[in-house]
Amino acid sequence: MMLIPGRVPYATWKAIHAGAPATLDPACLPGVAASAASVTRILARGAPVYGINTGFGKLAHVRIDAADLATLQRHIVLSHAAGVGDPMPVPVVRLMMALKLASLARGASGVQLETLALLETMLARGLTPVVPAQGSVGASGDLAPLAHMTAAMIGVGSIIVDGQPMAAEAALAQAGLSPLTLGPKEGLALLNGTQFSCAYALTGLFEAERLYRSALLTGIVSTEAARGSDAPFDDRIHQLRGHAGQIETAAALRGLMAGSAIRASHLHHDARVQDPYCLRCQPQVMGAVLDLLRQAGHTLLTEANGVSDNPLIFADTDEALSGGNFHAEPVAFAADMIALALCEIGSLAERRIAMLVDPALSGLPAFLTPRPGLNSGFMIPQVTAAALVSENKQRAYPASVDSIPTSANQEDHVSMAAHGSRRLLDMARNVDAILGIEYLAAAQGCDFHAPLASSAPVEAARALLRARVPTLQDDRHMAPDMAAAIALVASGALIACAPPLPGLA
Repeated sequence: MMLIPGRVPYATWKAIHAGAPATLDPACLPGVAASAASVTRILARGAPVYGINTGFGKLAHVRIDAADLATLQRHIVLSHAAGVGDPMPVPVVRLMMALKLASLARGASGVQLETLALLETMLARGLTPVVPAQGSVGASGDLAPLAHMTAAMIGVGSIIVDGQPMAAEAALAQAGLSPLTLGPKEGLALLNGTQFSCAYALTGLFEAERLYRSALLTGIVSTEAARGSDAPFDDRIHQLRGHAGQIETAAALRGLMAGSAIRASHLHHDARVQDPYCLRCQPQVMGAVLDLLRQAGHTLLTEANGVSDNPLIFADTDEALSGGNFHAEPVAFAADMIALALCEIGSLAERRIAMLVDPALSGLPAFLTPRPGLNSGFMIPQVTAAALVSENKQRAYPASVDSIPTSANQEDHVSMAAHGSRRLLDMARNVDAILGIEYLAAAQGCDFHAPLASSAPVEAARALLRARVPTLQDDRHMAPDMAAAIALVASGALIACAPPLPGLA
């Protein structure tokens, strides 16, 4: 995928996360070279300039001799590579590297062309630094994780090659590459920025978009299982309110239900006046989720295409300006929004599962088993879904409202974007499981309506599941059935049963 600095679209970031190669538009290279030359001229003036010939953070007042400038940049990388915890997933590291590459290529960071070339080559050859996932507070940039990424570039630490960790220097040598020798400003430029938080937040956004679409389909299977009405999806209702996400979601739900013989069977003379909110209000809740995800996506796309290190180099005037673009508050807010969306997708789905297992609400056999009492059916899968929803509620508390001073109070307000972004993947896994349980329960509910069939998308979804999981007659080991259904949700196979559904791109 071609990275055109400042103009990389959402679909390209998504493709890079999925494993697509990332290459720079050569048109950016003269600007990068001009920025590096500007650093040389700034140094020649002899004045103290933060991060170029001074210490860092609280030590910015310490002047560094010219003979020690290369050592200064190496030392900041080694000292800041202080992360802990499990390694970042490889796709997220690759996305972080591509985000850093695109940021440096804007020509405002003062780095050498060789630095960009090494990042680009590492991405192309599958050399992925081992980066501990904990240790960033989201300002002054994602220092610790980006320092681990940079350490691998100078031959320190470990690199994943063909799925296995190797010593960084050996991995580079095996690929015919030499460790990077950092020039003035380069260590700081590489480890100062929001790329760790942004990579995790974008990954959470990709997952949330898939789960939004998946929940539309599982929600309609549940609606059919409960013999719910499609009247609440009527376009006239949603046009009167005017929210774009709600209007699009209602249209998608109508399309997923169109042509259903199950719906036709109770279209007239149904004694029920209204469905419960978990069915009736799907356009309102899921439409709000879509609008929220789009708003978060707008923020993250802006961040992904921006420059967030410090100081910034303006080659036309040979100025190095210190600011605060490394503060990841926009990313923190976006991550909190995605967390809310994930929480609500799972919460609404769990309410549909609870409705289906309750015969007073669904009209189906208790706990969706033909012989309740002797069998417990879906009693405990619903409890599991409830547990996961509660866990996600706890995780959805806004990370951005927290702060803790660092660097001897020089960095006295931080964003916590790293925490807010990193939790999204665990939340998404929980929603995968909730939707997988709903998928099983809703398909079981529809089985009670045989020989009536639902719409083409619903029947395709049911056939996909039934090829792996038979209808539940008597109790059996539930965990394998749940694992199979969850895998269909997580892989995107479920979404493939439906026509194109609304999304972010």
